[in-house]
Amino acid sequence: MLYKYTKEFGYNLKLAAPVMLGMLGHTFVGLIDNIMVGQLGTAELAAVSLGNSFMFIAMSLGIGFSTAITPLIAEADGENNFRNGKSACKHGLFLCTILGIALFLGVLVVKPLMYYMKQPIEVVELAIPYLNLVAVSLVPLVIFQALKQFSDGLSMTKYPMYATLIANIVNIIINYLLIFGKLGFPKMGIVGAAIGTLVSRVVMVSFLWWLLRNKEKSKAYVTAIKFFVLESKMLKKIIKLGFPSALQMFFEVGIFTAAIWLSGILGKNPQAANQIALNLAAMTFMVAMGLSVAAMIRVGNQKGLQKFKELRRIAFSIFLLTLFIETVFALFFVAFNDMLPQIYLDEKDIRNLADNTEVISIAAKLLLIAALFQISDGVQVVVLGALRGLQDVKIPTVITFIAYWVVGFPISYYLGLYTVYKSSGIWIGLLAGLSVSAILLSFRFNYLSKDLMLKKGNLQDNL
Repeated sequence: MLYKYTKEFGYNLKLAAPVMLGMLGHTFVGLIDNIMVGQLGTAELAAVSLGNSFMFIAMSLGIGFSTAITPLIAEADGENNFRNGKSACKHGLFLCTILGIALFLGVLVVKPLMYYMKQPIEVVELAIPYLNLVAVSLVPLVIFQALKQFSDGLSMTKYPMYATLIANIVNIIINYLLIFGKLGFPKMGIVGAAIGTLVSRVVMVSFLWWLLRNKEKSKAYVTAIKFFVLESKMLKKIIKLGFPSALQMFFEVGIFTAAIWLSGILGKNPQAANQIALNLAAMTFMVAMGLSVAAMIRVGNQKGLQKFKELRRIAFSIFLLTLFIETVFALFFVAFNDMLPQIYLDEKDIRNLADNTEVISIAAKLLLIAALFQISDGVQVVVLGALRGLQDVKIPTVITFIAYWVVGFPISYYLGLYTVYKSSGIWIGLLAGLSVSAILLSFRFNYLSKDLMLKKGNLQDNL
């Protein structure tokens, strides 16, 4: 009985692994930034956290919107319909380009809000110049996401991974040269980290475009594109799928961003500790994101083939694999919760010894809570991917809003600011929101997939 699910593990991992590595590459950019910036002090680390909190919101909208492209491409690929596939690629790329520019301008408009958010003033003053440069990188990032989602939809998941790995190498080199002023370059601190992020994202999108233009399966899709010859039907279809998907990711990223801001109210050290724990949790979350994309692709393919019984079996095999992997991550966080935060800060720095010790202590406690929500976080994002494969986005959007903002945020706010739990209380709220999301989304997928299977059975009986 179990074998009918576990036999899919190999193919699921083969499809998901490049996506996992690519997503981990995105997070690895943040990891390198945080580790290098952490050597400058806790205020600088908190400033990167605050600046990136604005970026996370913008990125969630861009990345969430772009996920509409993958199920459309996967369905067209399953149907062997090149015309629909190219149309989805072109219109998706056009909309993501416009959205990237809009998000960049939006971040610049709202950045003065930092001064009114009860954040430490030294942190705000450091965060503003950092954010000015990183905001520009939203444009190449969202364009990259459009190309990535297209590539994923064709099951060509390894090429975005290659582009991300190249970008990481570029980012590390530039960070080393500009943050610390090595080999004759000026010492620019966190502004140097921002330049590294911007340049690496330009390299990333350029390299992926070059790869797709030179591969036989994708070349015809990404060449000879008439960008301004647009069809309102396809634009509406992508927006109809993309807008709710963007909101889903916005609601989830929004509550984690709120955790950053609430931590800032508690002080620079709780904020720095929150950034460390969040960065580590994000690394493991990217593995679940890879499985989510695999679920989206395989469910989209089966939907195109109208094989709904297989669709359910394949989807549940991915859910089961997710449970296994996330349980391992949970045990890892429990076992090494005291050691992992020490990667980010210099314990031998006598001048900042008290601050560093406090940050490490708080982060270690947060990682124990992060261990608990590994499973619910992984399950909810993978089930969400399967629902996107079914092109079901409206009800899941309502579910994510309820889970994160009706359940999760009030708990974070109250426990974090009005009880002795403080930073741990903020993360208990995150755990509650993720758990509710995982449960409700699982019910939704089970209902929908079973309904599709029964309808097809009834249709065949009538024929």
